[in-house]
Amino acid sequence: MLIVAGYFRVAPGDRAAFLENRRASVVRSRGEQGCHAYTISADLVDPGLVHLYERWESREALAAHAAANRADPRPPDGFDVLESEVLQYEIARVGTLGS
Repeated sequence: MLIVAGYFRVAPGDRAAFLENRRASVVRSRGEQGCHAYTISADLVDPGLVHLYERWESREALAAHAAANRADPRPPDGFDVLESEVLQYEIARVGTLGS
């Protein structure tokens, strides 16, 4: 299991449009083989912050997703990403909270 998590910082006035612009990408990604979760969401406190969370079955599934994005990048047209960080985490064990 792999988790991809990160953030994008955009101008606060652009955040709603930025999120809407990413809608098709989220729908496409959720339909990919091995995708268990794919979410881009607004931070509840910081008006310029957007969070990214993905959960993938395997390295191969994530690699296929990355390859598809390179072939059809669909950048967020008209939006300046002021700052971003996206990290990949490989999960060795999964259990319920507190286990």
